[in-house]
This record gives sequence, C-alpha cells and structure tokens, in this order.
Amino acid sequence: MLNRPLSLYEEILLLALDDGAGTTSQAGFYTNAMGGAILAELAMTGSITIDDDKKKKVNSVRRGRLGDPILDECLTMVAEAQKPKKASEWVGKFAGLKDLKHRGARQLVTKGVLAEETDTVLMIFKGTIYPEVDGGPEKDLRDRMKKAIFTETTDLDARTVVIIALAQAVGMMSKVFPKKKLKERKKRMELLSTGQLAGKATKEAVEAVQAAIMVAAIMPAIFVATS
Repeated sequence: MLNRPLSLYEEILLLALDDGAGTTSQAGFYTNAMGGAILAELAMTGSITIDDDKKKKVNSVRRGRLGDPILDECLTMVAEAQKPKKASEWVGKFAGLKDLKHRGARQLVTKGVLAEETDTVLMIFKGTIYPEVDGGPEKDLRDRMKKAIFTETTDLDARTVVIIALAQAVGMMSKVFPKKKLKERKKRMELLSTGQLAGKATKEAVEAVQAAIMVAAIMPAIFVATS
C-alpha cells in the first residue's frame, strides 16, 4: 500500500509505460499529458489559478512546497515568472523539463511501483527501463477510468476525470481500452474529456489544460526526447 496517492503526472506515466518492457512508445505525446497533469495538479491544489478567458493566463496564488519535487519545481517556476504566461506555455515548459520521464519513473521506483533496470536497446545501446513490480496502483487507476467511462455513474472522482481528459487529448486512450469499446461510449467520452461531468473547478482546469495541450502539440520544442 502506498502512503500517499500518486500524482496525476505519475499516473499518466504509468499508463504510458509498457508494464513488462518498462519502456514508453508514445514518443513525445505522453510528455505533453504529463505537462498538462502538472498544470492541472497545481490548479486543483489551489496553488495557481487559470484565467477564465481565451488567453488562459496562469497566476501564482501561493508559494511553498507541496511535498513533490517536480510539482515544487514547477510551482516555483510559475511564482518566479516575471509576468503571467499562458497555460499552453506552461504545459510546454513542464513537458520539456529535463529528464521528466526518468525523474517521474524514479519516484515510482522509490514508492515500490516500478523497478529500475538497465537493458540493451536495439541490441546496441544501453538504456534504462522501468518494469512494473506492483500492479496495484495502475489497476486501481484503470478500474476508476473503466467505471467512469463504461457506466453511467455520477459519483466521479475529479482526478480520474482529469486523467481521462489528458489521455484523450494526446491519443493515449486506445492504449488503455479497445478502440471499439471507446467508440461505443463516444458521447460519454465527450462529456468526460471536456469536464462536463465534473465540478466547476475541475471543468475549468480540464478546459484550460486541453486547450494548452492542443497548442503545445504543435510546438517543436515539446518534442525533445526524454527517454
């Protein structure tokens, strides 16, 4: 059992990693989702606010520590910015953090969810892989997502809604559930991925992060390799 729940960006990384191989196959797209997850987490903890207009400027509400090294670093970045930046800019900056994947994965290693190993890639290069050793957290996440998508429940966890919206925005959902099954739940997915089934604060965070990811996805700087 984990002493504390995983962060949103750690849950995104779990979905992106192949459980057995311990590698990612989503190129730079999953890092966009991780960047969006960081922004959403900061918003949901009340550390930042996102303007409710087209510009979606991000404002620092408080400084301090949240107890997560990556979230703390990103919060400091926002707090120390000379002027408010758009949500899309912050998603790009967060997604482009040096070694984001490895830093996130090593936190999951510390929590006992992943293992860190060295493997040969393409029979030539040595690389670090992160096979799953405790499937409990990811199973819990997938079960939450399954309940949200494939039932009509209104008892929705805000964090689960955010994960679904992020995964949908970067095309990761087909890695989690069969495309055919998702297609059958198209209307439900639309409601979830736009935050319409969540509370007002979650809906605002989802809308801002989705818009930011759409912009970030076309910015070449975001596709810096993190593996």
